[in-house]
Amino acid sequence: MSHKNIAAVAAATAAAALLLAGCSPADSAANNAATGTPGETTKVTLQIDGSAVPYYAPLYEAVEQGYFEDEGIDVEFTYAEGSAILQNVAAGNVQFGFPNGDSVITAKANGVDIDVVHTTYQEGIGAILFNKDTSGISSPADLKGKRIAVTDLGSPNYIQLQAILESAGMTTDDVEVSTIGGGAIVQALQSGEVDAIAFSRIRYYALQGAGFPVGQILSNEYLPSFGNVLVTSPSYREQNPAVVKGFVAALDKGLQYVIDNPDESVASVIPTYADTFAGQEAAVTQVIKDVFISDLWTSEDTEAHGFGFGDLKRWQAAIDNQADYGIIPQPFKASELVVEPGDL
Repeated sequence: MSHKNIAAVAAATAAAALLLAGCSPADSAANNAATGTPGETTKVTLQIDGSAVPYYAPLYEAVEQGYFEDEGIDVEFTYAEGSAILQNVAAGNVQFGFPNGDSVITAKANGVDIDVVHTTYQEGIGAILFNKDTSGISSPADLKGKRIAVTDLGSPNYIQLQAILESAGMTTDDVEVSTIGGGAIVQALQSGEVDAIAFSRIRYYALQGAGFPVGQILSNEYLPSFGNVLVTSPSYREQNPAVVKGFVAALDKGLQYVIDNPDESVASVIPTYADTFAGQEAAVTQVIKDVFISDLWTSEDTEAHGFGFGDLKRWQAAIDNQADYGIIPQPFKASELVVEPGDL
């Protein structure tokens, strides 16, 4: 899309101007604030996985609360599928991406040059969802012979399904797998077209709120992985270290703001960024409290090292698992992919 290219050119131009001036975007913003004159900012594009949903509140609040502005950064949000995001980041069409960690591993192994600079979601968000009243499912062993839908045979959820089946001594030959697009897969479960779906654990709460008797098996217990993470290209990181560091700092402040103010944040983010969720504020806030704050954005690692910490051992396990399941041709070192925020 043309606006992506415009954003990329603008970002490069702004970065060059700042380098010529001998200061970082954050330094420029600070200097301009001190002198009371309007300053230049670095324009960047962040391409987010999927569509605008209130669960991306930390990113939105980093704009609304002025955290990006404080770092001298002007962010434009666009949305795409994970594989497209990674191609765009590597090609320089966008400066940052926020895809699923599983997609990042697959892309890196296949030659797409990206760096993870912030492991935002500390756990994977996949799950097997089912009707707990009628499916007869309560454990992985109960999946034998069931009709299970995935969005794509190359999706992270399909990898997770294989790991869950393997834990019970089964393979996909022991179940009936069908592919259904993301726009219809939940409805297929509700209508009884399938017995279970391998999808996002976030949908559990929407189904529960709609009165559907949903049960779930969390994939992270069988295949440790990561949800959305912040990526950029190695070349952009090397050429614009202050921008990358400033972006991460603003994201961290956005995370802390939502953690401290979940109700207020959801109430402001929905009308501004995700108005299709109007009327669902209470349910969304509960999900943010119970899932995102409790499990995804925080962990023992973030308590010890700060938001976005990437445990290289867990990343390595996720990489090795993709190789074991034949998703990638061979494993690689996690240190070739993950850059700790403190090392930016």
